[in-house]
Amino acid sequence: MAAVVKLLRPAGTRSVIDVIDAQYGGILSNSASVLVPCRVYTISGGRVVSGGTTVDVRLSKSRGSWRVTATHPAQPGAAAARLSAAARQVLASDRISLPPASAADIRSGQVHDSVLTTMLQLATTYRIGISVIRSGHPLDVFGTSRPSDHPRGRAFDTWQIDRHPVVAPSTSRSLITSYMRAAESLGSYNVGGPYQLSGAAFFSDQTHHDHVHAGFQT
Repeated sequence: MAAVVKLLRPAGTRSVIDVIDAQYGGILSNSASVLVPCRVYTISGGRVVSGGTTVDVRLSKSRGSWRVTATHPAQPGAAAARLSAAARQVLASDRISLPPASAADIRSGQVHDSVLTTMLQLATTYRIGISVIRSGHPLDVFGTSRPSDHPRGRAFDTWQIDRHPVVAPSTSRSLITSYMRAAESLGSYNVGGPYQLSGAAFFSDQTHHDHVHAGFQT
């Protein structure tokens, strides 16, 4: 968190950083990626200006302790001149909570409608908190040379379901597994989470113990 604060609150600025979540982008025995979506409120010209980003914090382990080796802020890109109906509906939904970088991803027009329509369908049953869509995520699946679906706008991560964090021990297993199955039924070919479910589309590992991943082929 200290690395994120240093990056987003330069010396001499009056600002507050609201960390929405911190989830793994990947974890190996001696290296890790932690994704930190956050909002930033800054006083400028006598008024409060809100913004924010997602930071991919890279860490390495040496002699039993972890240290930050790099920080990579999200780069969503410029807003598109026109958006699909699905994009406009997601941005307007009060049942889908988007961090600043994810909202900017959608406004950029670089998120596939398969992702957006799935979010909208899930939101008819659940209130969902999104952590990462496109920007701010590692380009490759962490620790591999295999491209991730996230930077291509074909995946989204959910950190909160009906206001319950996926990582919280008190969150119902059935709530999480029903959400995972719903994502698969709506077209996700690659659903990861804290529980291994039966079916070719599902997977579970340490990286996904704190969020639900839904990836799409188109």
